[in-house]
Amino acid sequence: MEPVTVNKAAVLDEDTVKYSRVTKNGYVQIITNYGPLNLELYCKHAPKACENFIGHCRSGYYNGTKFHRLIKHFMLQGGDPTGTGKGGESIWGKPFEDEFSGTFSHDQRGVLSMANAGSNTNNSQFFITFRPCKHLDKKHTIFGRLVGGGDSLTAIERVETDPETSHPIDPIIFLNASVFVDPFEDAMKVVDKERKEALGKSAKTFGVDDASITPTISKPKVFSAGVGKYIKPEVKTGLKRVNTDDQSGELTVEGKGLR
Repeated sequence: MEPVTVNKAAVLDEDTVKYSRVTKNGYVQIITNYGPLNLELYCKHAPKACENFIGHCRSGYYNGTKFHRLIKHFMLQGGDPTGTGKGGESIWGKPFEDEFSGTFSHDQRGVLSMANAGSNTNNSQFFITFRPCKHLDKKHTIFGRLVGGGDSLTAIERVETDPETSHPIDPIIFLNASVFVDPFEDAMKVVDKERKEALGKSAKTFGVDDASITPTISKPKVFSAGVGKYIKPEVKTGLKRVNTDDQSGELTVEGKGLR
């Protein structure tokens, strides 16, 4: 991804600026009723898919959902709150585009990828491969891989399924998740810091500093005591009541009215 300077931040999409500051992978642990699955996320190469997944893991969106589809020697699919394979939405409330950057491939067991209904229809569903499935390359966004919990994945693959629907007969449940490393949170801290520094430099460029931003309130000069203490003596002599019965307190100075 092309580097984005702070000066461009004002005219670029917030996500574009944030993603340009992502430099490391994310790490999430899913707890299932068959054990933990530890996942490494390719946040720099598939930022939308990774941020979406991390966001749902943080919010508990996936908690209690069932992995609704299991095909031995192929893959395990989940991420649908309805458990039907037809539901789920992204953290943005709408489908997001595919991300095929890099040289990633469905070339091994444990690849984490987005399920979809066609090009650019990614929402919340994902799958984990049981074996290489290279025919899925450039059709599904790869955004991570299994780095721990291989025994759990093996136990899950052994679960019996309905031959017609591929639904597991014994439920495989996404109990909860822990986000260990969130590069997007770190990236936003960097962006916020850079913006503050940029604002400070802009202020100095235009000769503005904290002192000049703070308004200076001048106190009126006191000429005497009492009600007319702020009126110059030479002006005070020219004052007279227009109407002593008028409670508006209108005064004139050399024939000109003041309120």
